[in-house]
Amino acid sequence: MAPTGKRTGESTRKSGPAFPSSAGYLDGRLLIAMPVMGDERFERSVIYLCAHSAEGAMGIIVNQPAGSIDFPELLQQLGIIKKGEHIKLPENAESMKVLRGGPVDTGRGFVLHSSDFYIENATLRIDDDVCLTATVDILRAIANGSGPKHAILALGYAGWAPGQLETEIQSNGWLHCDADSELIFGDDVDEKYGRALRKIGIDPGMLSNEAGHA
Repeated sequence: MAPTGKRTGESTRKSGPAFPSSAGYLDGRLLIAMPVMGDERFERSVIYLCAHSAEGAMGIIVNQPAGSIDFPELLQQLGIIKKGEHIKLPENAESMKVLRGGPVDTGRGFVLHSSDFYIENATLRIDDDVCLTATVDILRAIANGSGPKHAILALGYAGWAPGQLETEIQSNGWLHCDADSELIFGDDVDEKYGRALRKIGIDPGMLSNEAGHA
């Protein structure tokens, strides 16, 4: 399933995500993991594809919480706010989700957010409604109330070498569907997998573990 020898979601580039310029492909859409995927790290995962071209693909898992990590505590660890200042945070910062974005670069944060916020030379505009920013400046903006209306913080990302994602899709590892704001930014993280499947007319309870029988 992975011709490069890499496991699913692992890029050959470890220094950071690649943002290839792509015309078409599946960037801006959601990948939905099938039971036949066979990689426990992506079990029941929904991934927003930020970039997809002949050079490879990069995406953020939007339905896997990052354990017990709390966003206000993370801001304190990064020195963005001082201990005790979390009571002054805007409501969207207090409730912001911290997710496990993928197995690559897990020590780095990636913010998927609405397009009402943009930092020159730092923000990647994926489509009309969604952007990606991976600098600490957006966290400061969220903390002081000048950030985007909708956002999630992901630790790490999922990456695919050239041709790898296409091979996995052909092997029935992934389905894909149109993205929407609720599936990306919604609070109901546990419900996103079922909602994404139902969006393309599939009953989650009817999925088979055998390739070709979804």
